[in-house]
Amino acid sequence: MESYRTVRAGEEAVGEVVDRKSRFIAQLVHVECEEDAAEHIAAVRSRHFDARHNVPAWILADGRERASDDGEPQRTSGMPSLEVLRGANLRDVCCVTTRYFGGTLLGPGGLVRAYGAAVQAAIDAAREAGKLVEMTSVVSVVVTVAYPQYEQVLHMVEQAGGKVSDTAYTDEVALSIVFKTGDEQPFLTALRERLAGRERVEVSGPRFDEF
Repeated sequence: MESYRTVRAGEEAVGEVVDRKSRFIAQLVHVECEEDAAEHIAAVRSRHFDARHNVPAWILADGRERASDDGEPQRTSGMPSLEVLRGANLRDVCCVTTRYFGGTLLGPGGLVRAYGAAVQAAIDAAREAGKLVEMTSVVSVVVTVAYPQYEQVLHMVEQAGGKVSDTAYTDEVALSIVFKTGDEQPFLTALRERLAGRERVEVSGPRFDEF
């Protein structure tokens, strides 16, 4: 997995659909662990304590995922919600869909469509509000050189598609650079060839971050 999307930390997106007077309210947030997901689920259940169902689905960047039907017929709510999150290439998210029963049974197919539509509505709301961010596998490289090589290294970073995130000026110049994972290798090869050991390099990562 080279990249995925997530909800910006601290934000919540809400989507709602109504089907035969039943209200489905999907509440989507960023999480980074099972404990974060559990906290969001508990918060929504407290917020909508009078609802018939609060159906959770979450998926983490490391591949762990979970969903529950919360009393709805098996595989009619939690799994369809999770499938929508997967289909949108979302990770590190938790969505809880609250259902207020409208008095009419929707049947298994109706429930699958309604829960899936509510989660999609929350995703669409997040996108429209600018709350979705792209997370890319990146590598951090710190290059320390003498001042005469500074402009040359900057040009090489630009050619390799990297981004300078910070620069420290002392008796030398230390550039903190971020590359998409894999793009750092041609840069490091060219750096060694052109500077012939006049540089110091520290490489860390990979990790997922905005790029």
